[in-house]
Amino acid sequence: MSSTESRKLIPFLAALCLFLAAVEYAIPKPLPFLRLGLANLPIIISLFLLKPRETLLLIFLKIIGQGLITGTLFSYIFLFSASGSFASGLAMMGAHRLFGRKISAIGLSLAGAAANNIAQLAVAYFVLFGSATKYIAPILFISGGITGFLLGLFTDRFMERSKWFRSLIGTGTEEEKQA
Repeated sequence: MSSTESRKLIPFLAALCLFLAAVEYAIPKPLPFLRLGLANLPIIISLFLLKPRETLLLIFLKIIGQGLITGTLFSYIFLFSASGSFASGLAMMGAHRLFGRKISAIGLSLAGAAANNIAQLAVAYFVLFGSATKYIAPILFISGGITGFLLGLFTDRFMERSKWFRSLIGTGTEEEKQA
């Protein structure tokens, strides 16, 4: 992908992150720390389209945008979100770099979910809960595994069926590439 195309794609994917973060924010949660991770869908897609530095920029924009949307930008809750998002993004980038196209979006999403949970538990341990963190860990890992799998499955299906995505990676038909 050319640098001009990626310069156009980054704001689009960032806006998609913010839209999905807003959708997720509106969904009631049984516990405040449980999240679906919908805003990670554009991050996973970016791994196949952008350079690592551009994906890092996208992760940064996602974190700041989520903080603004949820109103937590200057609170301790932002530490949880930022640490989880950076850890998740770096884990997905590392897995993608290590395995390339051999790893599916499901594998990337599960790696991201695990890294997110570990980072957030570390912040919870050192900042808020101390040893009581062990009580929320199982819930976090189970819910993270389920939502990570489902998000990855959806992303895999999207990338398989999307004419837009295929045109960006260069495997679409000539008509799709021009659309």
